[in-house]
Amino acid sequence: MKRVITLVVACLLMVCMGVAAQTKDRKLSKKEMDQLQAQIDSAQHAEALSAIADTAFTLQADRVVFKYGQRAYVVSNTNFVAVANGRATVQVSFNIPVAGPNGMGGVTVEGQISDYRLTFDKHDTAFLRFNVQGAAISAQVFITMYKYSNVASVDILPNFNSNRITLEGVILPNNRSFVVQGNTL
Repeated sequence: MKRVITLVVACLLMVCMGVAAQTKDRKLSKKEMDQLQAQIDSAQHAEALSAIADTAFTLQADRVVFKYGQRAYVVSNTNFVAVANGRATVQVSFNIPVAGPNGMGGVTVEGQISDYRLTFDKHDTAFLRFNVQGAAISAQVFITMYKYSNVASVDILPNFNSNRITLEGVILPNNRSFVVQGNTL
């Protein structure tokens, strides 16, 4: 399955590059640009769904939404939720001068995954739900990935308090994501 998705993504990218090479002398029309973007979005969506099905993905967040709706724009390679080998890592790191528990101005926690469920609604929006249990985390994680793109949001609800946090960004396979992980609690 993973090879098929990778092959489809590679073929779509080659087609896109071919279209770009052919149109070097002329500009693409708005309709052609929209079609090209739709093909790219569809390929990214298929790649992200494959990574979720393989439980080997990273949601790199560029926005954080706090409990009462305040938003902060953050660096995507230091704010993420990564899933691999039956474990999940959740890291938030803010651009502040204080080092924080993870050494990067935030918190990094890790734990075992349980109750991993992927469902779809009638509009093909993907919903992933799982629990994370570790030494410093006990939380429910809800990921929503929207139709025809790899854009997603993740709601992290701790089991012992009401300090809910939402991260918004893109889902990438672990082999295509680049994240910098701090010290784990």
